[in-house]
Amino acid sequence: MSKNRLKKIRESLLMSKTELARKAGISPITINRIEHGKPCRMETQRKIILALGLKVKDKNKVFDN
Repeated sequence: MSKNRLKKIRESLLMSKTELARKAGISPITINRIEHGKPCRMETQRKIILALGLKVKDKNKVFDN
């Protein structure tokens, strides 16, 4: 399982899984799986990073891979 800081960052922004999923255009189930360390596609990572208000170059702040 890959490590990520998605849950910590999402909670620091006071954002629910549902809200993040809606902004990213993906399902809340996908957010849950990623927060539990399941892998995801690069395109999904990009959508999440942008939905968090970050830039793609900040990928390493959220995802380790």
